[in-house]
Amino acid sequence: MNTDYKNYIPKKAIPFLEFLINEHNFTLKIVNQRATKHGDFRSLPNGKFQITVNNNLNKYQFLLTLVHEIAHHVTHQKFGRVQAHGKEWKAIFQHLMLPFLNPNIYPNEILPHLANYLKNPKASTDSDVNLSLALRGNAAEVGKHFIFNIPLNGLFIFKNIIYKRGNKRRTRYECLNMSNKKVYLFNQNVEVELYKDL
Repeated sequence: MNTDYKNYIPKKAIPFLEFLINEHNFTLKIVNQRATKHGDFRSLPNGKFQITVNNNLNKYQFLLTLVHEIAHHVTHQKFGRVQAHGKEWKAIFQHLMLPFLNPNIYPNEILPHLANYLKNPKASTDSDVNLSLALRGNAAEVGKHFIFNIPLNGLFIFKNIIYKRGNKRRTRYECLNMSNKKVYLFNQNVEVELYKDL
């Protein structure tokens, strides 16, 4: 069992997480950052189970991601094949997260957003803008900016493509891909680079 996960989570969360890890039989791997996901759960061909979590997450994101994936494992054990983020997973994830909804583990800047998200958790925490921003300390990575900080008609780069920021719809921004001239919708908390004309 991978014990260096203890370096990746808030100290006060360790006893609760240790209990979950001992209770459920899986291998935990901490892996390099993946662009499309924070973590995953899989059933291996040898009948064992594996959870992976990205190593670039801060301790609050890491803990939430790990419990999210443990909830997939428990759902799989209990119900077999069901909808990935359906009602069974939601109920188990909510239940497993209860001991961590604690000001000794999650700071007050995050707790209300986390509690709100857990009323009806989605596949990705990034889909909850308020929680996503709170988990990141309301700060983008060095050298990057959130879409909502890009001015209207401002140019930015996302995955090596230049976009022009358009109007905001309800929760997302219309952005024009300057290469194919198609409009794409971006979550407002997506991190992008400013386009600097050379």
